[in-house]
Order: sequence, then C-alpha cells, then structure tokens
Amino acid sequence: MAKKLITILILLIFACDTGDLTVVTDLPRVLSEVSGIEKVNKFELFWMINDSGNSPILFGLDSLGTIKKQIKIKAKNHDWEDLASDKSGNLYIGDFGNNANKRKDLVILKVINDSLNFENIGVEQISFYFPEQKKFPPKVNDMHFDSEAFIYYNDSLFLFTKSRTKMSYGKTNLYKISAEKGNHKAEFISSFTTCSDVGCWITSVDINEEENKIAILTEHSVWIISDFNSSNFFSGTTTKYPFNHRSQKESVLFKNDSTLYITDERSNGRGGKLYSFNIK
Repeated sequence: MAKKLITILILLIFACDTGDLTVVTDLPRVLSEVSGIEKVNKFELFWMINDSGNSPILFGLDSLGTIKKQIKIKAKNHDWEDLASDKSGNLYIGDFGNNANKRKDLVILKVINDSLNFENIGVEQISFYFPEQKKFPPKVNDMHFDSEAFIYYNDSLFLFTKSRTKMSYGKTNLYKISAEKGNHKAEFISSFTTCSDVGCWITSVDINEEENKIAILTEHSVWIISDFNSSNFFSGTTTKYPFNHRSQKESVLFKNDSTLYITDERSNGRGGKLYSFNIK
C-alpha cells in the first residue's frame, strides 16, 4: 500500500511540474490529441482540432477550456495537423500529416469566416504536391515530405516540412503554396535545421499580428524568427527558447509579442493543457 501511495505521489508531482510553462487551463478529453490552435477576428474563442484517427470536428473553446462550439467539417480528417488564418478571419486546416511519406492527397481546407456560425459546413479544398518527390514513399534518406506546420502570409500559404530521415529529424523545408482553390505545385524556398533528434521535429508554427515574427514549435523548444527578408523566413534572426518541461507539444499561437499559447497532447496522465509561455 505504501509503495502504491508513493507511486501516485510521484505521478502527481510530475503531472503538476510544467517548468517554465504556465497552465492556462486543462483541455477537455475530447481534445486529447489536439494538433492545432488559432484565433480569428469576430470570435473570442480558441479554435482547435485533433489529428488523425479523430472526427472532422472544429472545436471552439473559451479561456476556461469549455467547449462553446463544435463544427462538423464536410471533409475527411486524414491527418489534420495545424491551423492558420488570414486577415479576413478565414481559417485554414492543414490536412497534410504524412508520416509514411506516401500520401498523394495532401490538402489544406479553407473554412470561410461567416460559416463559423453554423454547426455543419462545407469547405474549399486547396490541394498541392511536392515536385521534388518522385516515389511514394521515397527512400529512407529522403523522407522529407511529412508536415505538421503552416502559416498564411502575403496572400499565400507557407508550409514547414517535418523530416522522417534519421539524423535529420530537425531539418525543415519551407514551401510556398497558393491560397486559392485548386491543385498547386509547392514552391521550395529554403531549409532550416533546429537539431538532430526526434524532439527537434517541427510540430506547429504561427505568425504574429504585425507579421514580423514567426514562432516555430518543437517538443523541446520554440524558435522565434524576426527581421526576415520577404517570404524567406529563415533569412531572419533566430532566437531559441528551450522548455524546462517535456511533453508532446503540438500547437503554438501568439497571444502578443511577448507571450505564446502552447498546447500538448494528453499521454500517460500528463499534458492535455493550454499553456502560456514568456518569450521576452
């Protein structure tokens, strides 16, 4: 009995230890695999999604973690991985998770702002492909066509890939994609490397309201890029902010220029929370 109590106490300690992340609220269990977070004008809600294996539902939550809206999207959730928005308040759902690097149906779903008032809505589909990929899947040394992160900027969508090649896990390629309906060739822009292990995978990105800072999220840290040249974000100044906390962090959102919102998945009694993180 004593050993059991000690084990429970240890689990509680670790569950409450969030290091330099401040817990804003616990997320409901229906969002245990949260993979994207975004805010848009006209709504005070946090919009969130789950990744593959879950229903195609867009959730709207208040700051207490209470679900205020559930919108069924008329499209499949193959592997929803991130959310973005434009200045008109339209939401974009990135259905481009591609762990095995063999998908040929990569798509971004555009949710028109006015439709967020309804419970069951259709979407525009922005399909795309990587011209560099010739085999599905490619060889193990060329597994660079997975992605979990994108933003909207200057009337286009910018995708950050996630490497599945050993010893290159922190490498990301930046691509530009049209934000219009259709099937588009992704335009390669540049590459960036965070580090080499699995915890360096890029799982989400966001751009601030002034569009002069980018936040790049990994499990171990967040990178802030500023003073970038046009759409080549990796030409800018990079600052790394390590986390004193380990969990499967999946989405990032600017609250303002000094604070980020971050979510993580719930696993083994840990995570499943909305945090704030200071980047001063």
